[in-house]
Amino acid sequence: MRAIQKISTKNLTSSAERDRQAFHEEMKKFEERAERDRQGFREEIKQYEERAEKDRKSLHEEMKAFKDEMRVYREESEKDRKSLHEEMKAFKDEMGKYKKEQDEEWKKWRKEWSNIAKKMGTIVEDLIAPVLRPTLKKYFNCEVSLEGQRMFRRKKGEDYEVDAIAACDDKVFMIEARSTPRDTDVREIKEKSERFFEFFPEFKGKKLIIIFGSITFPENVLRYASNMGIYAMGWREWEYMDILNFDDVKSI
Repeated sequence: MRAIQKISTKNLTSSAERDRQAFHEEMKKFEERAERDRQGFREEIKQYEERAEKDRKSLHEEMKAFKDEMRVYREESEKDRKSLHEEMKAFKDEMGKYKKEQDEEWKKWRKEWSNIAKKMGTIVEDLIAPVLRPTLKKYFNCEVSLEGQRMFRRKKGEDYEVDAIAACDDKVFMIEARSTPRDTDVREIKEKSERFFEFFPEFKGKKLIIIFGSITFPENVLRYASNMGIYAMGWREWEYMDILNFDDVKSI
């Protein structure tokens, strides 16, 4: 029995020793693998750091090149800004000079226009009446024998007023004035003239001539008046009152 126990104990010891050695072998292999892994990891870290250093140097060079470009850009921009500033200053000086000249012209114009504007409500009295006789003499060979302003008649409860009337032996002039002449005024005056002799029968037998008076006439209104056979009387180049479309109406 003791002999059997001895054999069993020896076998157990041999088995434990084998297990211990196997364990040491496994641990040794594990440590070798771990060491290889660590070396591989360190190699990867080293390569990463080398790439990172290359990237950093490349980025540094790119940033340096960018800064150099930006410096050149700023210098050129500053030159352009100074040049633009000088050009703008010259332009402002020129505009200031021009504005000053224009202001002087406008002051003169406004002064003249103000003098005319004061007369806008009395165009017939202040602008047309003073030149009416010599104008009719010049263009129509008319020696004015009758002249009146604000000629008013009422017939059968209907009012009819003409701004001015002038007459000579064989002609009678119906003069209507507007401060701002329009096409509609031309039509209105033409329609009004068709009843002239109805309210002023004493002029029957004379040729009726219509004159539309104003300060100035837009080109379209002047043409329309000519087509309607109405003479337009206004400022000629702001120098004197005159019939502006005499030849156009005469040729109709």
